[in-house]
This record gives sequence, C-alpha cells and structure tokens, in this order.
Amino acid sequence: MAEPHYETVQEQFWSGAFGTEYGTRNSSEALQASSRVFFSNVLGTAFDVTSILELGANIGLNLVALRQLVPHAELAAVEINAAAAGELRKLPGVEVYQQSVLEFAPRRRWDLVFTKGVLIHVAPEKLPIVYDLMAASSARYVCVCEYYNPTPVSIPYRGHQDVLFKRDFAGELLDRHPELELVNYGFAYHRDAKSPQDDLTWFLLEKRGRAGA
Repeated sequence: MAEPHYETVQEQFWSGAFGTEYGTRNSSEALQASSRVFFSNVLGTAFDVTSILELGANIGLNLVALRQLVPHAELAAVEINAAAAGELRKLPGVEVYQQSVLEFAPRRRWDLVFTKGVLIHVAPEKLPIVYDLMAASSARYVCVCEYYNPTPVSIPYRGHQDVLFKRDFAGELLDRHPELELVNYGFAYHRDAKSPQDDLTWFLLEKRGRAGA
C-alpha cells in the first residue's frame, strides 16, 4: 500500500517516526493519573456530555482518562500516525479515524470536541481549517488545551524547527466562530505536586443558546 502524501511539514513529521516515539515516551501511569485530574477540571462546567471526539489522539491516553470519568460516553479519535492509530484500536469502544485532521470530514457531531497539545503542531496557515472542523463537528462544547501566547511564536522542539507554535488559539477560534462563547478556562502547571501537566492552558467553549439545553 502506498504511503499517504501529506501537504505540510508538520503532518509528515507526526505521521512518521517522531509521532510513533511520542507515544512511547508519554505512556506512564503517572501521566494517566494526572490526565484524570486535568479532565475532571475541564468537565466540571460541561454538562450532559455523552459523546467525545479527540483530534490528534496519539495512543489514546486522554480517552482512557475520559472513559474513567464518563464511562458511558461514545468516544472517537482522529490520529495521523499509523502506529498510534493501531494502539487506539486496542481501546474498547473507541471509533478511530486514521487520517490527518486537515482531511477529516465527519458525518456526525459530538457533544465535546477537543484538542490537547495538537494545535501547537499544526501549520499556522492551516489552523482555520481545524477551527472550522472543531466548530462544525461539535454539537455543544469545544475545548482547546494548548500552549498559550498572546502573539504567535515558533518554538524549537526537541531539536526541530517549525513544528511547535504558541498563540492564542482559543481567541482566534472565538473570533472566527462567534457562535461560540467562553465558559471556563484554566492552567495546568508542570510543578503541580499532585497532577502536573506540561504548562497547558485550557479553554472550554460552548455554542450559544445551548446552555441549559
């Protein structure tokens, strides 16, 4: 079978060996426990979530945490890396789409659509595609969990250039999709003694008119 051709450097990077190695590096029980606390905070102001889509799920650690918090939710994942998608398919009850988020065209919507450390790795000029995807595929909530910076900046990442970007992703999403409004936000610090995360800022957005629905 021919290897898929990806348009951007970032897609090529994450579909290859680096994306595979990422899953190996980030699979400890401590990380899973920390993720449970993280998503417990995120879901604290999200109501009646019965279906969840993660864009860029890698091997599925976030979905494992969410399964423990919302046991009966329908879970789905989009993942570009073939090896990681193979691990995702081992998780019970997870619908897996092995493709780039830039090519994903869903035929349904989910109560919650989220990214966690994924938008930072999308080519900046392609971000509007992902913003539109998140808004269109969400029935109610969108959650952005990324590195925040008030202005766009590129950061060297493990010896590589132009594969990690910080910016105000949530602000750009809100500006592009005024049907969304901010519900809650928070910061997860790497020096938190009980549940450290990688200095992520998260923003929970909701479609207007859905509050109390």
